[in-house]
Amino acid sequence: MIVLAVLRHDQRLADMADGNDVPASTVRRWRDELIGLLAAQTPRLDRVLRKVAKQGGELVLIDGTLIRTHRRTGSADRRNYSGKHRTHGLHFLALTDEHGRLIWISAARPGRTHDNTAARHDHILAHLRAAGLGALAGLGFCGLDTTSSTP
Repeated sequence: MIVLAVLRHDQRLADMADGNDVPASTVRRWRDELIGLLAAQTPRLDRVLRKVAKQGGELVLIDGTLIRTHRRTGSADRRNYSGKHRTHGLHFLALTDEHGRLIWISAARPGRTHDNTAARHDHILAHLRAAGLGALAGLGFCGLDTTSSTP
């Protein structure tokens, strides 16, 4: 319950640790273990796209989003700052099916990451070609080089 409060309600680790008489390092370890367990359950991009194609889908919708976070201290601060949004956060790419249902979401990246960079890193275009699917993308993908992406 402590870890769920930290993740769901953005409670500070130190506050939750003090209120439950456990060290903050223990709460941090519990949080990291739970995130690892949840991450292991996520579907792989190639399998998700093959499933969409098998069910008769012709395209997916792709867009990037910034999830706001608290400002970090020190040198780690700048990489999470998005100049476009003028705030700190983490960048995610999301793919939905034709009906708008979420089918895949990328791993978190620093907030300064551009949509095109994230798409290239995840080889989105190569996976789409392999599955025989098309994509509708947000304006952040303008100019994405479709010829250089290889599986």
